[in-house]
Amino acid sequence: MKIYPILFLLLLASCASFHQDNEMVYSSFPREKKLYAQTIEIDTALFRYPFRVRIEGDKAIVLDLHGTDHYCHVFQYPEFTYLNSFGKRGDSPEEMLSVENVRYGKDGSVWLLDANKGELDRFVFSSSGDSLLLDEVVSLDKSLLRALDFAQLDESTFVIPDYSGETRFCKVNQRGRLVGKSGTIPTTNDEALSKARPALAQAWRSFVDYNPDNGVLAAVTQLGEVLEIYNLKDSTHVVCVGPNGEPEFKIADGYGVPTGIMGFSDVKVTNRAIYAVFHGRTFKEIAQQKETIVDGGQYIYVFSLQGEPICKYTLDRYVYGIDVDEDKQRITATDVNNDQPIIQFYFD
Repeated sequence: MKIYPILFLLLLASCASFHQDNEMVYSSFPREKKLYAQTIEIDTALFRYPFRVRIEGDKAIVLDLHGTDHYCHVFQYPEFTYLNSFGKRGDSPEEMLSVENVRYGKDGSVWLLDANKGELDRFVFSSSGDSLLLDEVVSLDKSLLRALDFAQLDESTFVIPDYSGETRFCKVNQRGRLVGKSGTIPTTNDEALSKARPALAQAWRSFVDYNPDNGVLAAVTQLGEVLEIYNLKDSTHVVCVGPNGEPEFKIADGYGVPTGIMGFSDVKVTNRAIYAVFHGRTFKEIAQQKETIVDGGQYIYVFSLQGEPICKYTLDRYVYGIDVDEDKQRITATDVNNDQPIIQFYFD
């Protein structure tokens, strides 16, 4: 179905309204469509909790959050033929206690974040191209609270969400040293902002992604329904708030305890749009599951790079992590509920 420019603008106007220059509230999407999964058959039984998938060139990396021997697995893409595993689990100097995320570096290397050790580990492909070798270990600044996600801004700078609540993001250099902080949590909860910043920061835990081609950094909240868009080229900042509002929580023993909904679980910034996996189920609904227990989000929300809602995809599977190839109109996703957890959706 074609949407002509004037009609498209009218549809956007009906779905979103601006409260101030940098805040937008949306209630629906101009387009909604159902997508059906195609399962990628993988012979090797590797995964316990496939959390992230990253694709670059002819290689795909899948992060298993609860990996037994290794946290990450490399596949030939698009066939998904298994090649090797890396990020060995253990407490020795060359092993990892945890892996929160995996990113391709600008030079073709791969970075892993180990929150338990407070490290960023850099791996490089072997000469044969079928395995990854540990090349560098970067210890993060001790002043940083537990780092749970990261993105690489350029060859010398990483951005990490600030879980102290003092600011929104921390910037660290290639040696792991803190070089700056920026932003504030865009909450309307003034009491928590003034009296309970660490608990507020926990509730506002966000997943991030950055696209160096357009300078757009996106952050989506794990609780509630908030998308933040930072354009680092023109220094604009947009806060998009959906029907479920900002993260809801109560404070118990100094910690933020979630009381609302599970929100987003992954975000991808492409050259044309922002894709985010959305759950939308209350914690009460999740706790009341009796028969088939499912984990993940059944929706992929698509926004413009300026934050306007474009499309809501309803999936026939529940997914956690995604990678998007807009040229091939393909979304690769991880499904933690199935023995064959790598799936693909095709969109238009």
